[in-house]
Amino acid sequence: MAVYFLNLKTFGRSGGSSAVSAAAYRSGERIRDERTGQTYDHTDRQDILHKEILVPSQYAAADMSWARDRSNLWNAAEAAESRKNARVAREYLVALPVELDPAQRVNLVRGFARELTDRYQFALDMTVHAPRNFPGSDQRNYHAHLLATTREATQEGLAAKTILEIHDFRRQERGLEPSIHELLFVRERWATVANEALQEAHIDARVDHRSLAAQGIDREPYPYIPRAAFEMERHGYRSDLAERMRADYQARVQARIERGAAPELTSRAERALPTAPAQPQTLEEIRRRARENWLRMRQEAAETRVDTPERSRDDDLSR
Repeated sequence: MAVYFLNLKTFGRSGGSSAVSAAAYRSGERIRDERTGQTYDHTDRQDILHKEILVPSQYAAADMSWARDRSNLWNAAEAAESRKNARVAREYLVALPVELDPAQRVNLVRGFARELTDRYQFALDMTVHAPRNFPGSDQRNYHAHLLATTREATQEGLAAKTILEIHDFRRQERGLEPSIHELLFVRERWATVANEALQEAHIDARVDHRSLAAQGIDREPYPYIPRAAFEMERHGYRSDLAERMRADYQARVQARIERGAAPELTSRAERALPTAPAQPQTLEEIRRRARENWLRMRQEAAETRVDTPERSRDDDLSR
């Protein structure tokens, strides 16, 4: 089933991030950071399906070889910043419909990336990844990293900061809406182009960028397990945080059922819970029973290979 996921992440000096490190990891290459002298080697990665660098369409006929060289581009992005708290890159991380074939996924991402480069005039490093082959990894997890410069890309090099980096009061002076509108636009646009790709492929599945409430769906959102907790469980360790989040989710679901939620508005996971007894229960009893139900459902899923409602992001979707 196609799912909607778009996450925007920034890389900045204040957090110790390196655009060179990010690019090397995502592309599976060996790149030296000329600013720090450190070399990042990720050539052992086997999950890179496609990678390319895009520049604004207006430079299609120009010599943009400086930007199409991955090492040169991201070292230029680092060199362009002097402030110790400078932002050096932005990333759009998207989940790709598993229903599409490899070529269709690449075309979908490329088209979306092209829209971004023309809208913001930055250079964009696009990589498409296959699901990681780790125990517990979701083998439907095809996704793409779109790593963008924070400065406009020109034939001469990186120039002024893009409109995404302009403070809201400066945007107002230019007659632009607050920057949150850019994120909302991009989220909606990704849903639109993904659905267009699914339609062109004659696939009925669709994605929706809106909240459950906005979609008119009356159910609890599935829990999102933080990466650290997910990694612990993937390596065979127990995570109190992950178990508590699942128990809290099941407690909310059980409480919703006991309040009399309409059956047609509940999810498969919610319908799988047993009917609540007539007598009132304490919150502790609800939590205990919810945890028992969760463990039972997870065991059944492992035995029958049926997907559970929790869709934890694997290594790349949470990195």
